[in-house]
Amino acid sequence: MTQTVGFIGTGVMGKGMIRNLMKAGYTLHVYTRTKAKAEELLAEGAIWKETPAELAAASDVVITIVGYPRDVEEIYLGENGIVEQAKAGSYIIDMTTSSPRLAVDIYQKAKEKQLYALDAPVSGGDIGARDGKLSIMVGGDEEAFQAVKPIFEAMGTNIRYQGEAGAGQHTKLANQIAIAGNMLGVCEAMVYAEKAGLDQHKVLTSITTGAAGSWSLSNLAPKMIDGDFAPGFYVKHFIKDMTIALESAEEMGLLTPALKQAKTMYEELAAMGEENSGTQALYRWYQSKS
Repeated sequence: MTQTVGFIGTGVMGKGMIRNLMKAGYTLHVYTRTKAKAEELLAEGAIWKETPAELAAASDVVITIVGYPRDVEEIYLGENGIVEQAKAGSYIIDMTTSSPRLAVDIYQKAKEKQLYALDAPVSGGDIGARDGKLSIMVGGDEEAFQAVKPIFEAMGTNIRYQGEAGAGQHTKLANQIAIAGNMLGVCEAMVYAEKAGLDQHKVLTSITTGAAGSWSLSNLAPKMIDGDFAPGFYVKHFIKDMTIALESAEEMGLLTPALKQAKTMYEELAAMGEENSGTQALYRWYQSKS
């Protein structure tokens, strides 16, 4: 692969994505605020860049997956941000779950600089990132999407062009809305089974393959039962996603009562000291109320 890829963000998701890009043959430049978090990747062949500006200037394609919309805005639109420093003709791809409005703003400013901007948030958690099986939802110009599709294919399997700038973010927010309501049902079902004196694992063998089946029921319910609350996706980041989804829904005049309830419960969970736990830790909220 002749394209040099710059990647900003080496967290739970980023590390797996970077490794799969290197396996596919791409040269990887990396940056993260704390260099120690990138040391494993540097030992495996990634090349460190001191600033986002340096990384952008040295890369043909720049990918970001960071924490919050404010981080995205700073990295892309700041004085020494990606839009200002990237080479004309470069592709800039934000894979953070962020604001659709911000995605449109980045797209428009990038176009003025002869850059191709895509918003491409992902779903699949740490396991999907590690295994190269992420779902990738893409907004922006379809021609730009087709040009970098091989890069997406190194990281994911369910890759879909969703429409113009911001469409990828809107799709991801729809995903998070669906998960939010589902997580309440999964937790309530597991607490109910426990209170009824049932073997929760045995219950799962019956209900995961029926109409109640979902990814969360199959993958996160067993962790709840076993007391495994390690993060595949952080509570604090899920709260961020739900906040963005609520703001976007309100802009469209849409009522989302299940989403609002889930956000309130997750905020209470975070206040219990669980903000850095995985989203399955909502089970602890239910246990605290029992």
